[in-house]
Amino acid sequence: MRLDELQQQAMRVHDLYDRLNLRERGRVWTREEFMLGFMGDVGDLAKLVMAEEGARDMPGGRAALEHELADCLWSVLILARRFDVDLETVFCRTMTELETTISTRLAGDDDPS
Repeated sequence: MRLDELQQQAMRVHDLYDRLNLRERGRVWTREEFMLGFMGDVGDLAKLVMAEEGARDMPGGRAALEHELADCLWSVLILARRFDVDLETVFCRTMTELETTISTRLAGDDDPS
């Protein structure tokens, strides 16, 4: 699945959550509230990674880790859309900048002086 297809599917789920929240709470999440939810997911992911590494006990095992990684990706896709960020373009640009910066630093390590 391509990034734009992932984002479209993520938005369909986001829209369903909006409908559910409107029905159950009379409102949808703001961008700030969505970000706070994402932070909670990242915290859960950190615990699951620690469990995967044997540093703590956490229920759910590998399936929970996979689920949380997918949740975090979903949140990034939604945040990008809600802040009107072309994620594909900025990801490629950022990775190119990082490759250049790191390669330049590594080339400097080869300098015998």
